[in-house]
Amino acid sequence: MSVLENLNRVRERINAAALRAGRRPEEIKLVAVTKTVPLEMIREAIKGGIVSLGENRVQELMQKYPGLPPGLEWHLIGHLQTNKVKKIINKVALIHSLDRWSLAEEISRVAVKNNTVCRVLVQVNVAGEDTKYGLSPSEVGDFVASAARLPGLDVRGLMTIAPWTENPEEVRPVFRQLKELAVRLKNSKTGAALEYLSMGMSGDFEVAVEEGANILRIGTAIFGERRI
Repeated sequence: MSVLENLNRVRERINAAALRAGRRPEEIKLVAVTKTVPLEMIREAIKGGIVSLGENRVQELMQKYPGLPPGLEWHLIGHLQTNKVKKIINKVALIHSLDRWSLAEEISRVAVKNNTVCRVLVQVNVAGEDTKYGLSPSEVGDFVASAARLPGLDVRGLMTIAPWTENPEEVRPVFRQLKELAVRLKNSKTGAALEYLSMGMSGDFEVAVEEGANILRIGTAIFGERRI
């Protein structure tokens, strides 16, 4: 299938999942993950209406940025090194992977220096996997409250990466826990907006939608298997 055919199928599945959950499909943002995807395929997705692109690595984002149309919304969804913050501060709409205090301080410092405000999501390692970055759920409340007080930093929500599984139902509790955590934090008045839940990828996005995701990070289901 072509990129456009894949994209249409993904949208159909998102819409169906949203309707099953009693949600409005238009409240869910689709971020097309372009890791290792060549520019010509990305342009096909843009022709199909994609405006939000997600990259895992700063270097790859910087390589692709000048070769694609202006006005796209770029998301940095992978682990971010503090020394790379200055390269992307004015290029990305949202950093999904704030996972430690030193990074929060550096984003704040660079944002203030550039007279801007950087929107971020706090990455939560809900499943407690050793191979994943992110704060434990018990750490998130204090972290969000402290980060929300930093100048130049706008904490807009939470992100998680669920364990890989062939059966998406197995990770439903992971998504549900992140949603419940976000609700608790909103009620505790941390000072952060917490409007976004970034969860759900190609293998599990329908379950994520049913559990409250409003940002989906989807690559393989749109572009096919990743290129090395």
